[in-house]
Amino acid sequence: MKLLQLILLASALLLSNAFAPPSRQVAPTFARAHLDTRRHNFFQNIGSFIENFGRKVTASHILIGPKSMNEDDAKAKLTEIKEECADDPVKFAEFAAEFSTCPSAKKGGNLGEFGAGMMVKPFDDVCWKAPVGVVQGPVSTMFGEHLILVTDRPEKK
Repeated sequence: MKLLQLILLASALLLSNAFAPPSRQVAPTFARAHLDTRRHNFFQNIGSFIENFGRKVTASHILIGPKSMNEDDAKAKLTEIKEECADDPVKFAEFAAEFSTCPSAKKGGNLGEFGAGMMVKPFDDVCWKAPVGVVQGPVSTMFGEHLILVTDRPEKK
């Protein structure tokens, strides 16, 4: 009986470390290691949570991830796309379908509706501060470079 208890205790201790955060933060291979834009960082996004509590924004984006292109080339390509689409949501969706490495490319880059603080900080800032209907970017996050088109954001009450 004591042997079984010892084995269970040892298993519990080993498993508890399996879910502990690593002692050293290492960026995943799909990310830009030099950008620290962890998702859902409460302290970074607290202002956005408070200022936009209960509101939703609808946006689309074009993402060029680190695996497909280096940072400088991605920014150059996105700048070219931004000039060509000239704030036209139809052209933006076509470019997203062709160039974006995000799964949302299948929907023309449409991310749907989301609340404040649901995206990484640089992306969240653009979604809540940029004018509606105007293509913004390139915006760098740990996931790559983005062009962002805010399509709907209700005014504050």
